[in-house]
Amino acid sequence: MSDAPKPAGPTVRAVPAGDDRMRLICPDCGYIAYENPKIVVGSVALWDDRILLCRRAIEPRKGFWTLPAGYLELNETVEEGALREAWEEARARLELDGLLAVYSIPRISQIQLIYRARLLDPDVSAGPESAEVGLFDWAAIPWDDIAFPSVHWSLSRHRETAGRPLGPPAGNPEADTPGL
Repeated sequence: MSDAPKPAGPTVRAVPAGDDRMRLICPDCGYIAYENPKIVVGSVALWDDRILLCRRAIEPRKGFWTLPAGYLELNETVEEGALREAWEEARARLELDGLLAVYSIPRISQIQLIYRARLLDPDVSAGPESAEVGLFDWAAIPWDDIAFPSVHWSLSRHRETAGRPLGPPAGNPEADTPGL
């Protein structure tokens, strides 16, 4: 057994040379551990005029309703991620129609890409991260129990573009635009 100290890894927070932000740096080898925003992918998925929602079985916001969405995985396209998340959360098979919205949410270090989609069949059921799933008419959406502001934004954007071709994706509502 060696008494040599083990490398500490990135444990020092400092501004690396040529950078302008605090980063975690390894004091032994100089490795910089960059922390970047998480990318969330999801969809507003419809069967006829009903929207697929999932009641969360996990934190954060356990028990509240959301769109089928989650973190993009390594080596996955954003489209593949949106389709995978719909399957994981609602056992839903989708066809993506196009990008509905891109939201920048720096307070939680997320970029969210939300697609407009069609269910290939209405046979959906809760996956491991959902307590239940449902197809909701607009008037029946449980608005007071929606998990996240971006779900409200996405549903509103869907309503604004329903029945029309998608134009450029929506961004943050003006009241929530970063930097304003």
